[in-house]
Amino acid sequence: MKKVSLVGIIITILVIFFAFDLGQFLTLEYIKGQQHQIDALYAENKFLTLASFFLIYILVTGASLPGATILTLAAGAVFGLLNALILVSFASSIGASLAFVISRYLFRETVEARFGSSLKAINDGIEKDGAFYLFALRLVPAFPFFVINLVMGLTPIKLKTFYWVSQLGMFAGTIVYVNAGTQLAQINSAAEILSAELIISFVLLAMLPFVGRVIVNQLKYRKALAGFVKPSKFDTNLVVVGSGSAGLVSAYIAAAVKAKVTLIEKHKMGGDCLYTGCVPSKAIIRSAKFISHIGRSQEFGIKKAEADFEFSEVMQRVHRIIEKIEPHDSVERYTGLGVDVIKGEARVVSPWSVEVNGQTIHAKNIIIATGAQPFVPPIDGIDSVDYYTSENLWEMREKPQNLVVLGGGPIGCELTQAFARLGSSVTQVEMLSRILLREDPEVSEIVKTRFENEGISVLVNHRAKQVRQKDGKDYLVVEIEGQDREIEFDAIIIAVGRVASSSGFGLEELGVRLNPNKTIEVNEYLQTNIPTIYACGDVAGPYQFTHVAAHQAWYASVNSLFGGFKRFKADYSVIPWATFTEPEVARVGLNEIEAGEQNIAHEVTVYGIDDLDRAIVDSEDHGFVKVLTEPGKDRILGVTIVGEHAGDLIAEYVLAMKHGLGLNKILGTIHIYPTLSEANKYVAGNWKRAHAPQKLLAWIAKFHLWRRG
Repeated sequence: MKKVSLVGIIITILVIFFAFDLGQFLTLEYIKGQQHQIDALYAENKFLTLASFFLIYILVTGASLPGATILTLAAGAVFGLLNALILVSFASSIGASLAFVISRYLFRETVEARFGSSLKAINDGIEKDGAFYLFALRLVPAFPFFVINLVMGLTPIKLKTFYWVSQLGMFAGTIVYVNAGTQLAQINSAAEILSAELIISFVLLAMLPFVGRVIVNQLKYRKALAGFVKPSKFDTNLVVVGSGSAGLVSAYIAAAVKAKVTLIEKHKMGGDCLYTGCVPSKAIIRSAKFISHIGRSQEFGIKKAEADFEFSEVMQRVHRIIEKIEPHDSVERYTGLGVDVIKGEARVVSPWSVEVNGQTIHAKNIIIATGAQPFVPPIDGIDSVDYYTSENLWEMREKPQNLVVLGGGPIGCELTQAFARLGSSVTQVEMLSRILLREDPEVSEIVKTRFENEGISVLVNHRAKQVRQKDGKDYLVVEIEGQDREIEFDAIIIAVGRVASSSGFGLEELGVRLNPNKTIEVNEYLQTNIPTIYACGDVAGPYQFTHVAAHQAWYASVNSLFGGFKRFKADYSVIPWATFTEPEVARVGLNEIEAGEQNIAHEVTVYGIDDLDRAIVDSEDHGFVKVLTEPGKDRILGVTIVGEHAGDLIAEYVLAMKHGLGLNKILGTIHIYPTLSEANKYVAGNWKRAHAPQKLLAWIAKFHLWRRG
């Protein structure tokens, strides 16, 4: 009601203004014709005239009415240069702030609700550089000031900032118009005041903040590198430390653009993904899935099927897979691409220098891509047993009979199910209220139920306290609701997260800043506080995925090589991921939890894969596709897929979100029958049915009835 009342007041003011032609009093001709009378009024009662003019100016600018320019000229003519300058400077800023507040109060909430996700990048830019943009706009009189007031009200810029920047930014233009007003008799049109030369001068003046920022950045650059001796020449354009996904892609891109690049790796080319992460985990998952299908043989019309296998041979297959992929990341391959590969332990000794194997390499820029390592929590007694992490469990050759997996995230869940299917009795321990906490609750419940149906004991809300030995056996002590419980095990896998490998090779001595979680602090260009040093991949965060590391590597490499000419901000707008349990869980964009936490208006459309022909044929008719869209629109905000090959099915939505395609486009795309990908089309069909124009369809039904006679 307050908003309605305010709108009513504004409309009333506008109606009165135009109905009674009040604009005639705010014309140059009227002011010039009445100048003598106004001068007499001012001479008779200066304070009343000044106060009345001040309030009228605020009302005109606050209500975004035409005439502020004429009032400025009139002020110069009547009150003189100094008095008019003070009067107009404050009245214009107060009036502009009033229009700003009205616009924000009436429209910002609606605009954010409808276009919030689209405006996020703009809002982020305004929050960071809004004062610069506003100052530049205020300095150029060619921009209608009332439009600036209203538009800025829709942005997150603070009122205080808006006021003082407006006060400062409009001052130069105010001087020009007030000074012109002192010569009012010689002016025939307000347009005469702004010559081309004057506009160009204002534009150049508006560029000063941005030129100043460049100068400030250069000063910061010099300050950050002060105290270090810059080499007179460089051995290479780029040194990359670490050869995981981020390091390999960084080196590949640098070599592709003909830069000289040196890649340093202290262990094995390929990093965690190849040797301890993605590749071995997916290899063991594949073997475990095959065994699970044999156990389901009756579902496929086969009375009996058996599998005779040795756990050690399954692990040998894992290593054969690694060996088969190794050439993709080998020294030989990258040397052939033009990369100078050095095996050794690197130490960064200056913003331009890296030591390795007793030699010092000088480079224009350095990229840190040292990855991350498993985090081992400080559990009492944990060092008394030979615990496993994702790094060393691949050396395991004997199947554990009683296995404890500590952690309910993606890594913990994948290993839990794989080992259970290979015959281990597995207990999964998670201290939080559910596994896969980043996903929606029903996703966690589906995976948990599947685990329990496969004989896995899933313990949530259980906090690991201690590892103890009793009667020659190992036990994990966990706490649940204040009570202790013992879980016997002969092997324990710790999968509670990963910590960045950011220390021990010189960054601390150089003063490279770290985040509280030990990742390297980088800006939007993946540049550290030492401007010649960049970081990407798990060591930088915020996402610890191989595909994100490769994505970041492009930005780090290009910005380090060409940042003096053009820089690119890392784009995290569409980040997909998948957990390769059965059923698989894949997601891109928002889920319902995140949309609620961020107060983003959304609609939810779901298609149950139990209805899909191909899923039924494959006896994999379970799971769902859930799509979040803007209310009333087909624009996709996020997608969660639970089911067979969810990690593959999500790719269509990643493409759609990246390129602004909505559900209507997916619905209009032919999908092969019978395939699992039809689920993507069917969820779009569900959305379409929910948004069918019912009134129009009712009229069409009458039309068909009429045609039938």
